[in-house]
Amino acid sequence: MADQKFVVVGLGELLWDVFPSGKQLGGAPSNFAYITNLLGDKGIPASRVGNDALGEEAGKRLGELSVSAEFAQIDSDHPTGTVKVEVDPRGQPRFEITQNVAWDFLEWSNSWQQLATRTDAVCFGSLAQRSSQSRSTIRKFLGALRRDAVSVFDVNLRQKFYDSEILSESMRLASILKLNHEELPVIKRLAARHHGEDEERGELKWAEALLQKFGLRMICVTRGANGSVLITREERHEHSGFKVKIADTVGAGDAFTAAMLHEVLRGAPLAQINETANRVGAWVASQHGGMPAAPGGLWQNVDAIVSTSPHRS
Repeated sequence: MADQKFVVVGLGELLWDVFPSGKQLGGAPSNFAYITNLLGDKGIPASRVGNDALGEEAGKRLGELSVSAEFAQIDSDHPTGTVKVEVDPRGQPRFEITQNVAWDFLEWSNSWQQLATRTDAVCFGSLAQRSSQSRSTIRKFLGALRRDAVSVFDVNLRQKFYDSEILSESMRLASILKLNHEELPVIKRLAARHHGEDEERGELKWAEALLQKFGLRMICVTRGANGSVLITREERHEHSGFKVKIADTVGAGDAFTAAMLHEVLRGAPLAQINETANRVGAWVASQHGGMPAAPGGLWQNVDAIVSTSPHRS
C-alpha cells in the first residue's frame, strides 16, 4: 500500500497570485495538486485558463513543476484568473479576486467524466462554485466518482463568494470536511443548524454534530500556528503544530490538505495523519507562495525546516 500511487484531483481554480514582488501560479486546488505530486501521488489540477499570455504561461509553469496540464481547459472568451495578494507583517494574506474569469466557466466534458471515473480522491472548495456554470460542473464531477473515492471539501471561504446552499450541498457531497477555526463559526451562522456557546469547546461539539448530520468520514479544523484537530465518529486527535519562521501562509492550508489526504488514502492512524499534515503545512508557510520548489525532494526540505523527527511514508 505504501508504494501505491493514487490519482488525486484538485478541482476548481487555477490562477496567478499577484504579489507586490511579482506573480506566482496558484489557486487552492492547484496548490493542492502540486503538493500531492511532491508527496508521490499523481496530483492533477482540473481547471480552466484563458486563451491568452497568462494562460499559456500557466501551462508552461505547470510543466516546469512536473504537474499535468492535460485537464486545464482553454477558454477563448474569458481571461486567465488573477488574484491581487497583499501580505501583512505576520505573513497573513489579503486577497482581491478577479471575477468573470476562465475558471468561472468550467465545462463538463467526456475527458473530465473519464477522469472522474479513475479518480481515487478529489479536493474541491467553495470559491470555484461562485458561478452557476462551474458549480454545476463541479457537482457533475463529484457525481461521476466511484463509490469508494474520497472527496474533500476544503471550505476556503474568500470574500463573499459563498452562501448557505453552496456550503450545505458541498458538505453533503463530501466524505471529509476541512476548514479553519475562523471558518467554522461562519458556517455555523450561515447554515443556521445549531446555536449555543461560541468558545472553542462548543464549536468542536458543533463540528461533531456536522459529522453526524452530513454523514462525513472525518472533519479537520486547522488552527493556524496552533495546529489542528481531526474528528471522526470514533476518536478525536489534536496536534499543537510546528513553529517555523513564516514567509507567507499562502497555500499552507492547501499543503496541509494534500498531506492529510495522502495519509488517509493509506489508512494511517489519526495521529500520523495530523502530524504529517502539520509538518507539510508548516514547511509551505515557511516558503513564499503556494507552490514552493523542493530541490532534492519534499521530505528533505521539510525535515530541514520544520523538525528533525523522521517523517512517515
